[in-house]
Amino acid sequence: MKIDLSARDESFRDFWTERHLATLTTVRPDGTPHVVAVGVTVDFEAGIARVITFRSSKKARMIKEAGEKGIPVAACQIDGPRWSTLEGRAVLREDPESVRDAENRYAARYRQPKVNPERVVIEIAVSRVLGNA
Repeated sequence: MKIDLSARDESFRDFWTERHLATLTTVRPDGTPHVVAVGVTVDFEAGIARVITFRSSKKARMIKEAGEKGIPVAACQIDGPRWSTLEGRAVLREDPESVRDAENRYAARYRQPKVNPERVVIEIAVSRVLGNA
């Protein structure tokens, strides 16, 4: 079940819109964590976090294999003593509209991403927030 991120305080919104890199953690089939550096954008009103990536990346392949039910993931960012983790189920979006939307959101937070015909979007329905930011 997604949670209402729009009800969080302004410092939380600021933290997830300031330019910070994050990590995305998924769990491999053998139970070991797969942790990678990513850029994350948050749609506070929809309760969704997004990560753009390559179709052939390990994280994208694991999530795609799970199908529409998705897999549990955690996106975490830290800035000194401030930190926040967004947990939820991730699904893979490959349609051009979802990719374009995620690229635009990424460009607003970080920079315009390079053209990548293999780009896909990891979409996380946030169900839990941890941290002090």
